[in-house]
Amino acid sequence: MNLTEKAWEIFNQSVRDYHITDNVDSVENNPFQANSLEWILYSKNWIDTVQWHLEDIIREEDINPIEALKIKRRIDKLNQKRTDLVEQIDFWFYKNFETIIPNSDARINSETPAWSIDRFSILSLKIYHMSIEASREDASEEHKLKCSQKLQILLEQHKDLSTAIDQLLSDIENGKVRMKLYKQMKMYNDESLNPILYQKMQKK
Repeated sequence: MNLTEKAWEIFNQSVRDYHITDNVDSVENNPFQANSLEWILYSKNWIDTVQWHLEDIIREEDINPIEALKIKRRIDKLNQKRTDLVEQIDFWFYKNFETIIPNSDARINSETPAWSIDRFSILSLKIYHMSIEASREDASEEHKLKCSQKLQILLEQHKDLSTAIDQLLSDIENGKVRMKLYKQMKMYNDESLNPILYQKMQKK
């Protein structure tokens, strides 16, 4: 089993585990060894899954504005955790490939392996939920047909993205692509970088 196959299996396990209770307040019960790549992948997808459902909840037309703000704050915090986990995945790859000497003409990829895997994780959620919509008993035949067509596109994306990630990892391993780490430099959660936050701190 290659890495994309393993990641896909872990992502789908996380999605299934979440939907046992289908509750954004459910406790993550990560079955893998702490801080292993498998553990990070599972936790990453768990956050994606919780965020997916929080985004559904916050779009309720009659939602209480105060509750909506609480959810928005929660989504922001999850986004930071998600970014941290993606960077952990990239660091794992960086360490895994640190003995590889890139070719003199090695190229730089516009996206790191972990950010490709980030999209891979979200794709597992799209496929899961589109599959439900494509067979929903209370939906019209037109709705189910449209969702079935969208599902086929998502499945094709799964195949293409799997291939692209495998090719990128192979190219890094063979010295054709230079593996580099980039921090996301998120500013909105940092009290020293967000002007709204640091101006408030200065007034105290």
